[in-house]
Amino acid sequence: MPSIDATSAPRIAVDAMGGDFGPRIVVPAAVQAAREGIAVTLVGDKDHINRELADLDTAGLDISVVHASQVVEMDDKPADALRRKKDSSIQVACRLVKTGDADGVVSAGNSGASVACGMFILGRIKGVLRPALAGILPTEKNPVVLIDVGANVDSKPQHMAQFGLMADVFARYVLEVKDPSVGLLSIGEEEGKGNAVVREAFDLLRGSDLRFIGNVEGRDIFTGEVDVVVCDGFVGNVALKLSEGLARSLSHILKDELKSSWISKLGTLLSFRAFKRFKKVVDYAEYGGAPLLGLKDIVIVAHGKSNELAMVNCIRMAATYVRNKANAHLSEGLAAHASMAGKPDATAA
Repeated sequence: MPSIDATSAPRIAVDAMGGDFGPRIVVPAAVQAAREGIAVTLVGDKDHINRELADLDTAGLDISVVHASQVVEMDDKPADALRRKKDSSIQVACRLVKTGDADGVVSAGNSGASVACGMFILGRIKGVLRPALAGILPTEKNPVVLIDVGANVDSKPQHMAQFGLMADVFARYVLEVKDPSVGLLSIGEEEGKGNAVVREAFDLLRGSDLRFIGNVEGRDIFTGEVDVVVCDGFVGNVALKLSEGLARSLSHILKDELKSSWISKLGTLLSFRAFKRFKKVVDYAEYGGAPLLGLKDIVIVAHGKSNELAMVNCIRMAATYVRNKANAHLSEGLAAHASMAGKPDATAA
């Protein structure tokens, strides 16, 4: 992740109760981020948060705590979380941003609730049809942005074209890619491949001034030859979960093979550095979480099993997004692409 300029770092509201591990992982991550000059507000059960803080050196750090009496559980439905848990840590965090007391939100909690709270509390940038989750995946070269990875399970061509624009802005101003290439995920590279939605999205992307390289196939995602891959949220979520499962299974298979004989064990010792680099490349923690693009303020949705490194990187990512004024650049991009802008869908969820 790009480094944070401590003189201009914004304040990030962190859902301390989110994820499988809650404050035990989130609080130390927030403290580490604060040591790097990022202002942090921890939101959740203040007694629990303060117990975790008591074991850490926080002298001179810009860390505040805001109490929230409720927690959205992983099996709660997003609509129920919005209606019945108004004092939940994710809702309180979003309201802090809404009132100007924070600049962005990070949560490893219920992803559906995080998306819903972000959309209905913070609202969408003018012209954004549907916000989208951007997954950041490792490749043979640099990370690739896969969008959408689950915020919208039914997307129209105009939505997908706009996803490409939003991811282009994110790649430029957060991942610091100078001139991102944008591909459209389809069942073949040739023009005309894919269903009707993909074919129409192809025409819209081709008519934009994005560096659109045409259709790409699933096998192209991890080569590093494309910076942004656009797809429907249903397809993107399947691709994301498939890649996570594959990386985990390959790591387990590799570990078992390396333990299978004394020769393999010796080879492991000799190749320790290479295996360490491999683990780092396939570890989602290196890229933090998935930003929800298209909102008036940034929300980063972290993996439920996020470790401390992943949470620190999420906070860094949110701070970089705000510091580099990515939303202002997105608004400019929408103004320049009138065909991609429009009235937000009332049914978006």
